[in-house]
Amino acid sequence: MSTTLCHAILKPTALVPTAGCSRSDRPPLGAVHGTVTLDGVPLENALVLFTPEGPGRTSLGSTGPDGTYSLAFLRDIMGANLGRHHVRITTATKENGGREMLPAKYHAKSMLGADVSAGVNTVDFPLTVK
Repeated sequence: MSTTLCHAILKPTALVPTAGCSRSDRPPLGAVHGTVTLDGVPLENALVLFTPEGPGRTSLGSTGPDGTYSLAFLRDIMGANLGRHHVRITTATKENGGREMLPAKYHAKSMLGADVSAGVNTVDFPLTVK
């Protein structure tokens, strides 16, 4: 069973896991956290997306008031696929009416990348407006 389907079946209220959604069905993951700053100031409420360059699902996290984020592979499973990732960072949310405060070079035309290894990975993004 795919992890996407597994994620869709398991709900927070479920008492018994669905068959096929075991830990062994998941690819190896690395924990990823870091800080996003914009011109040296912590960037709050940004969405950070890591998309594997090979097969795999996108992991995401959002920054807090101090600019820190941690990636989630699935709702309750932290981490990201191992290997090279294309990274996008955006501030456009439905809460702010889709207003983007970052240059396209960090989201729509992102050239950001990161490598994820087994274990804990700290990946900081010191962004600039220019």
